[in-house]
Amino acid sequence: MNYLSFIFSHPSTLIPIIIFLGVFLLRQVNQYEKGVMFTLGKFTGIKEAGWRLVIPVFQSMRKIDIRTKAVDVPDQEVITRDNIPVKINAVVYYKIVDASKTVLAVEDYYYATSQVAQTTMRNFVGERTLDELLQKRAEIAKQIKDRVDTLTDPWGIDVESVELKDVIIPEDLKRTISKEAEAEREKRAVIINAEGDKIAADNLAAAARKLNEVPGALHLRTLQTINDLSSDQSNTTVWMIPMEVLKALEGFGKK
Repeated sequence: MNYLSFIFSHPSTLIPIIIFLGVFLLRQVNQYEKGVMFTLGKFTGIKEAGWRLVIPVFQSMRKIDIRTKAVDVPDQEVITRDNIPVKINAVVYYKIVDASKTVLAVEDYYYATSQVAQTTMRNFVGERTLDELLQKRAEIAKQIKDRVDTLTDPWGIDVESVELKDVIIPEDLKRTISKEAEAEREKRAVIINAEGDKIAADNLAAAARKLNEVPGALHLRTLQTINDLSSDQSNTTVWMIPMEVLKALEGFGKK
């Protein structure tokens, strides 16, 4: 009792005691953290942000960062469904939504999430052809995200997104693909030219029928062509005379 009276009568002696208590009994939980509390080895609750009392020996607290994290999935060598070897890498964005499960259900949640992402990515990519992998990258990433999210739910982890960063194709295969693309472009060019020739032929046939149906139309067309040629500075002039005119001239000469 005399000792307590002495302490309270001399406030300066309280400072070392307060410091001692603060160092050994108080733990700070930041706003972006959750504190998982254990008492005598048993889980006893989640501590929110602030100063929290932790009694040494009897209690312990593990702080869990609940901010969004990124797992860089390293290059994975995969054989596609059409037996083409490719390398693919990705990044997984996730956050912890239940700190107690993250501590109690899995030993190392970061490593476990990375391994699940690698295995899932190899499985899904192996079920697709190379063309599907290149054309439907966003769809495949969504399927990988849903699968990884399902597998990590028991660990208190929410997978926000999965992004396939790159698909690496062997160099010899790249040359083959470029040749195939070039041949495809040449094929389309030939088809387009053929369609143009067909349209032009149809139009010329329609024009010929129209000129043949109207008396004198072909003669007027001939005169127009001659007029167009007269403006040319060339010494060579081409005359186009209908067969009817030639026959008339032939009969005129005989008379």
